Amino acid sequence: MRAVIQRVTKGGVYIPNKNYSAEIGKGMVILLGIKNNDTEDDVWFVADKCTNLRIFGDDDIKMNLALKDISGEVLVISQFTIYGETSKGNRPSFTEAARPELAIPLYNKFVERMKKNLGVNKVKEGLFGEMMEVKIINDGPVTVIVESKNG
Repeated sequence: MRAVIQRVTKGGVYIPNKNYSAEIGKGMVILLGIKNNDTEDDVWFVADKCTNLRIFGDDDIKMNLALKDISGEVLVISQFTIYGETSKGNRPSFTEAARPELAIPLYNKFVERMKKNLGVNKVKEGLFGEMMEVKIINDGPVTVIVESKNG
C-alpha cells in the first residue's frame, strides 16, 4: 500500500456527473494506491503512519506536529495509477494495482481507520473508481510517501 501525502491549506474532490463534492481545510490530501498483495495489516500501518506523521510546523516552523495537533482534516482519494509501472515502453502497466474486489474493501477500511484515529467529521473521501477532479492547494510544498512493508 502506498500513500502519496500532500500537506494542504485546502483540498477538494468534485465529480460533476454524480453531483458529488467534498472539501477540507488545513490538513492532508492522501492519494492512496492499493497493491495486489495488500492486507488489513497494510491498512492499519499506513493509516496510523499518516495520522501520526509530523509534517506540520510548530511555533518555530519545524515539522513537529501531526494532524491531531493542528485539528487537521484529511481527504482520501483512491488512485490505482500510483502503482503504474513505467520502466518498459511508454504506456504504464497497472498489473501491480489491486483489482476492485480487493481494493474497495481495503480502501473502505483505510477510510474507517482514519475516521477512528481523527474523528468522523475530520475525514472526507472521493468515490472509488470514479473520474474525479481533485483540487490540491499544497502547503510548502510538502509531499511525502508512506509505504507499507508490502509496498
